[in-house]
Amino acid sequence: MSEKGTSVVVVGGGVTGLSAAWWLARSGVAVTVVEKGIVGFEASGRNGGGCTHYQSPLFHEEQRLWPQMDELLGYPTEYRRGRIIFQVDPRKERFHEGLSLRLPDGYDWEVLSPDDVRDLVPLAGDNVVSGVRFHFGGHANPQRTAQAYAWAAQDLGATILQHTAVTGIATAGGRVTGIETATGTIGCDALVIAAGPQTGKLLAMLGIDLPMAPARAEMIVTEPLAMMPFTGVDGHGLYGRQTLRGNLAYGGGPHEWLDDVALDAAPPKPSGSVTRNLARRVAELLPKAAHARVIRSWAGVVENTPDGRPVIERLSSPGNVTVATMSSVGFGLSPASGHAIRDLVVDGRCSFADLSKLSLARFDGLRADWREHLNWLPPEPAEARVEASGGRAGTA
Repeated sequence: MSEKGTSVVVVGGGVTGLSAAWWLARSGVAVTVVEKGIVGFEASGRNGGGCTHYQSPLFHEEQRLWPQMDELLGYPTEYRRGRIIFQVDPRKERFHEGLSLRLPDGYDWEVLSPDDVRDLVPLAGDNVVSGVRFHFGGHANPQRTAQAYAWAAQDLGATILQHTAVTGIATAGGRVTGIETATGTIGCDALVIAAGPQTGKLLAMLGIDLPMAPARAEMIVTEPLAMMPFTGVDGHGLYGRQTLRGNLAYGGGPHEWLDDVALDAAPPKPSGSVTRNLARRVAELLPKAAHARVIRSWAGVVENTPDGRPVIERLSSPGNVTVATMSSVGFGLSPASGHAIRDLVVDGRCSFADLSKLSLARFDGLRADWREHLNWLPPEPAEARVEASGGRAGTA
């Protein structure tokens, strides 16, 4: 088995791993990204593109960086500033009151009347009950952004190995010394594990438990429509945007929980099981787009921690390993998470945010059956349902 070497290996070619590689390369660090498939080809490149995570400790850095990303990367991300959230459920007419308690100070936003919403979002209908407009946050194109990170990192000397699955992690003297792949061992001084739903399995190779559950999430894309004055619109349990071509691209639950994901292959992502649910809710949010045809759907597998928050931490043992699992909110936070990972790898601490609430220690004592407790379980196959009912198949 041949052996190559680099200063830092990043396992995972989604936006978190690619951003980390770019930040490390900016600091002159020799970095190699190892991706089992194609970079940005999983959920990182197929999501709503939102960049407005005001409940994250990385939020301030997220907001500082996004308006600069096209210039910093040297490639387009299609970032657009601002966000509108509006509701069509009469029970949520005063949702802005609770929102005001959660938003950090210093960010400009306003309450919108239903007429204000319809002026800015002409596809909205008479069912609007309330809305808000953020003069911060925004959205970007996930596919373009993932590619921009990859190209920018390569421009700075980073190596990206696609179709390269990790089969093992080599250790010696209490430290990671390299990763093992089908084509050889890659030695390293430090390891970053940012492999989405595979992160838990990779950490298990080091004897570390990261509680996480994989889930399949889906988005739909409509045919192009007339451009709205404001293209970043959320609400009704949905997230998404109108693309520069005029397509509506929307997702937002329900998750389909999976048992497991393999380390050496992309998980299956058949489309269709929640497409109708998404299409119905998009039509309820934007009734004047109800006639639009759904021209494609995307499915991606995301990871979720028990409390729904990311884990970003440099481990104490092995001390040269940094882990980052973003718990389904990786895209928008990627400029800031990459910066944080760079700081942890190079300096041992994050320079701009307190990451203590994102440490693995918060799961100490977690009940072993936490997935069952939360009901984060795949649906039973039909055969199991029939057996549980004493062999009587349903006739409804």
